[in-house]
Amino acid sequence: MIPLSVWVIVSIQVVLGFLDVVVHHELVARLPWRAGAGPELRLHGIRNLAYAAIFLVLAWVVPLGWAALALVGFLAIEIVITFTDWFVEDATRRLPSTERALHGLLAINFGALLAFLAPVVWQWLQAPTSIQFADRGVWSWLASMASAGLLVMAVRDFAAARRTRQLQDRPLDPELVDRRRWLVTGATGFIGQRLTEALARGGQEVTVLTREVSKAGVLKPPFRVVTNLDQIGAGERFDVIVHLAGEPVAAGLWNESRRGRIMNSRPELARRLIDLVDRLDVKPRVWIGASAVGWYGDCGETTLDERAVARDGFTHRSCEAAETASMLAERRGMRVVMLRIGLVLGREGGLLAQLLAPFDLGLGGRLGSGRQWMSWIERDDLVRLIVHVVANESIRGPLNAVAPHPVTNREFTKALARTIRRPALLAIPQFVLLAAMGDMARELVLASQRVVSAKALEHGFEFRWPKIDAALARSLS
Repeated sequence: MIPLSVWVIVSIQVVLGFLDVVVHHELVARLPWRAGAGPELRLHGIRNLAYAAIFLVLAWVVPLGWAALALVGFLAIEIVITFTDWFVEDATRRLPSTERALHGLLAINFGALLAFLAPVVWQWLQAPTSIQFADRGVWSWLASMASAGLLVMAVRDFAAARRTRQLQDRPLDPELVDRRRWLVTGATGFIGQRLTEALARGGQEVTVLTREVSKAGVLKPPFRVVTNLDQIGAGERFDVIVHLAGEPVAAGLWNESRRGRIMNSRPELARRLIDLVDRLDVKPRVWIGASAVGWYGDCGETTLDERAVARDGFTHRSCEAAETASMLAERRGMRVVMLRIGLVLGREGGLLAQLLAPFDLGLGGRLGSGRQWMSWIERDDLVRLIVHVVANESIRGPLNAVAPHPVTNREFTKALARTIRRPALLAIPQFVLLAAMGDMARELVLASQRVVSAKALEHGFEFRWPKIDAALARSLS
């Protein structure tokens, strides 16, 4: 008879494993869409098969004599795979502290499972060899459900591992001509990382400002790191300042604390950058600041170019604060361009990366009515646009950093589903979004902003991915 303690430990292992997969593998690391994640995914698939076999044996079988060695073998496979997985993970990606802690709990719990299960297996080994059927009541059915789930996860892991062979980390050459000196804030972020790597690859001199040197480990050299603007001497020279750093607007619910950080983070750092400009012997020539299409507010069906009038709201006020702080650089003789950035497409980060897991599992769908307009840009086009702005001295003031063809949420949903070959039949009603997210849903998810790239096109910028289907195909390949 299998003691209750074993079933409790098995239940804990299932819950902890499920949390690890959902939170760390799917949402944080996004392994199914990560280039080079194939070895780790295959290990996960093998381990899931081993666990599925273990749970099925515990649910319905009494393996006696030599037959019990099959269960011992599955347990040994799990141990070997787990240790191998730890080495592969450390070699291929940077694990967050929460994932390491959860792995420790899983290892301890599995050790407890072995300790409590060992006396039972020992008794089975002493008996004459045979395989008997056993109905262990509700535990048999719960273990069978867990086993079925693990089999599904194993299939997904092997399929995702095969897909990752097609994913590529393409180098970006933004067609840089002149050698310039760049100071970049937010360089370790989704946009900044790609920009910094493209600049370094193009032979530019890049200095990145980051609060933690360890975060710069995600960047490909050569570049220089400073953790404080005081480390930059008055005699140093920069041609361009790109100010991307700021509290992410969609990183959490808008409580009072987050509203304050969103409103103040980008302007406060802009003011510190202005202080740096004031003490530099030679002033930089160009300042590029990050704003967002949220500056326009919810404007329904109205087509919005850079001359459009905004509607009030929290997103407008926070963007306006950022733009006002950056425009102080104009008084120092710098050419200032404020990028009003739309939804940036890339599988490595941003909203698209958050949507991949539910869409990949067939749980994607439109948000609210789906009629709200979404203005977007492929990430490499955004990097190329930044380089174009620096080179084109006639571009000043606000610039819509969006592709020429905005789409409705319904169109975006269909395009994403087509690209990854999954159905997207669900819909989240507006009242559910408002109840769960409040103003954040109203201004970010449900707001309609039909923003167009008028100024960029007028100044000769050519988008490589101007339409949503091609941009998604590029982002997810």
